[in-house]
Amino acid sequence: MSLDTVKNAEQTPDAAQPWADLGLKEDEYARIREILGRRPTGAELAMYSVMWSEHCSYKSSKVHLKQFGEKKPDSDAMLVGIGENAGVVDVGQGYAVTFKVESHNHPSYIEPYQGAATGIGGIVRDILAMGARPVAVMDPLRFGAADHPDTRRVLPGIVAGIGGYGNCLGLPNIGGEVVFDSCYQGNPLVNALCVGVMKHEDIHLAQASGAGNKVVLYGARTGGDGIGGVSVLASETFDDTKPAKRPAVQVGDPFQEKLLIECTLEIFREKLVKGIQDLGGAGLSCATSELASAGSGGMRIELDTVHLRDHTLSPEEILMSESQERMCAIVEPDKIDRFLEICEKWDVIANVIGEVTDGERLEIYWHGELVVDVPPRTVAHEGPTYQRPYARPSWQDALQADAPTAERLARPTTGEGLKADLLKVASHPNQASKSWITDQYDRYVLGNTVLSVGEDSGMIRIDEETNLGVSVATDGNGRFAKLDPYTGAQLALAEAYRNVAAGGAKPLAVSDCLNFGSPEDPDVMWQFAEATRGLADACLVLGTPVTGGNVSLYNQTGEVAIHPTPVVAVLGVIDDVTRRTPLAFAEEGQLLYLLGDTADELGGSAWSQAVHDHLGGLPPTVDLERERLLGDILIAASRDGMIDAAHDLSDGGLGQALVESCLKGGHGARIVLPEGQDPFVLLFSESAGRAVVAVPRSEELRFNDMCTARGLPATRIGVVDGDSLDVQGQFSVSLAELKDAHTGVIEALLA
Repeated sequence: MSLDTVKNAEQTPDAAQPWADLGLKEDEYARIREILGRRPTGAELAMYSVMWSEHCSYKSSKVHLKQFGEKKPDSDAMLVGIGENAGVVDVGQGYAVTFKVESHNHPSYIEPYQGAATGIGGIVRDILAMGARPVAVMDPLRFGAADHPDTRRVLPGIVAGIGGYGNCLGLPNIGGEVVFDSCYQGNPLVNALCVGVMKHEDIHLAQASGAGNKVVLYGARTGGDGIGGVSVLASETFDDTKPAKRPAVQVGDPFQEKLLIECTLEIFREKLVKGIQDLGGAGLSCATSELASAGSGGMRIELDTVHLRDHTLSPEEILMSESQERMCAIVEPDKIDRFLEICEKWDVIANVIGEVTDGERLEIYWHGELVVDVPPRTVAHEGPTYQRPYARPSWQDALQADAPTAERLARPTTGEGLKADLLKVASHPNQASKSWITDQYDRYVLGNTVLSVGEDSGMIRIDEETNLGVSVATDGNGRFAKLDPYTGAQLALAEAYRNVAAGGAKPLAVSDCLNFGSPEDPDVMWQFAEATRGLADACLVLGTPVTGGNVSLYNQTGEVAIHPTPVVAVLGVIDDVTRRTPLAFAEEGQLLYLLGDTADELGGSAWSQAVHDHLGGLPPTVDLERERLLGDILIAASRDGMIDAAHDLSDGGLGQALVESCLKGGHGARIVLPEGQDPFVLLFSESAGRAVVAVPRSEELRFNDMCTARGLPATRIGVVDGDSLDVQGQFSVSLAELKDAHTGVIEALLA
């Protein structure tokens, strides 16, 4: 087969091309021809197809995502925002922290182990490309019904992939989520987050400037795995009724990535690069076009100098390959020898594959023949923009009208009934212990983990002398978002914000992973538009700018979409990690206070799911100013030693929070619920803006005075005591019985 060069494309304008097979629409193909003034070559068609895919171009979502810039709150902490590999914030003492959450959903369903493993590898390289040393990872996960046979196929592989890759890299896994719901059957969500640390002067950006500077590809060899990979796979709905594009899932090598990390960090220390980009989705197509587009000139690439695992690959396949553990750097000519020397030291393959030019084109040659000649911005940043039609679903009103009132869903009216429902909630897979999963992750490697899985947030010390630290929490409730996507997104942010504050850290910034169904469905697009608007509005009020993130669409099988699932990550800073607040009730005699107001808010609640398998009504209301106030109180109380433990109230309400804090600390609690209020509502409502705290007796007066002065309701509800959870006048349940209900659930379901 003859090579499809630019010259050949000009001479054969009517040659048939497989644009539809590559995921392009007819009008998109016509637009490519208009941009180039001719038909594209095969290599150009490959580049445009992966870069204009939904996963890479955000063509259905960017009209809504621009709100994150338009409504961006003022923040002195923001150093690098949306548009780079990851956002960067100032955390003081000369340190900058970069963090981001992304998805690897579809690949993880096709090949659970490698899909999840390469999700971790990809997000780690995003953080590395900013100039930072990766210091921790997290994994928000969603699976189908816990007792479904396919969950037993998918979950163990995904967990093993995350643990296998992250553990080999030597990165602690400090938190995340595991949620089960039948809506994720066939479309599990594997979101991965990484945090990195650097000094301000070490920040690097993805841009190619300076004519004559060299383009270096280094890391693993390029192979046939992942051709089209996530860029195509994540841009199509799974549909059992027709053949589907199923590109090979990328194969990861964590040991190669570890070498790549250390090699890159040494290169950074010697200041050898002018710009850098990791190779993730869309591979070389992305790295070359984005570097050139963000730079000051053009770029010339000799594609036949790329180091290959498979020498039968065509130019198109090399450009589309998403083989892992690869980076692309821009290096000045007088520094190239030292760059290559460091790569050789770390046993990392490196080749000069091109150079920056003073032109305006991205030119790619194959054995001397020009196979790509494009304006790089049209590939990387000027893809299609769709105003997808959207409308409030016809079923939304009926769903919201089906509220879990006492008339619709039986509520317990006796102490024994309350106890029975408490145990049902605590033993539901969503609220039960996830230790079978999290025990497969190393959470203490590197020796700087302060809080990790099982706490409200993960916390890492970043300076061993001053004890400066950062905290991260991820949250997202698809049930809430299904009931009301605007409020659901705000509740996800509020909970993550509250979790970070509960540990004693000040929330600074947000990254998000927006997981939704097909954007071609007006119902789904309405959910996306509402959730994005809600998140942008809430970030503005809370003063937490969105620094970056990811959109994952087409998470559905046929006509069945997942619940809208905006996952929100909040990063916070704490001046002294020794003052952090854990959630465990660890000392008898501590006084327990409920902070905030409780209303009858059971829509989408853990109780309605665990006891009645019901979804309907409205989610809890959001009071963002109350969330700010609660956060301020929790942070001040932690800093000043006024509280010994704190746990936010969310899934399962007060009852579940008490179960978790008692079991974590190995101490019981005597609870006296306020008179005149419904015990059921107090125990199971999921009203937002609440927390339970343990106050030393010596600090009770000072703590009460602070809450009163700031106007935050604080109700004393009990004391840490004994070896049971005793809700006086209602029921008593031993810690042993709670532990039996709460642990071993996941293992039993997977057996």
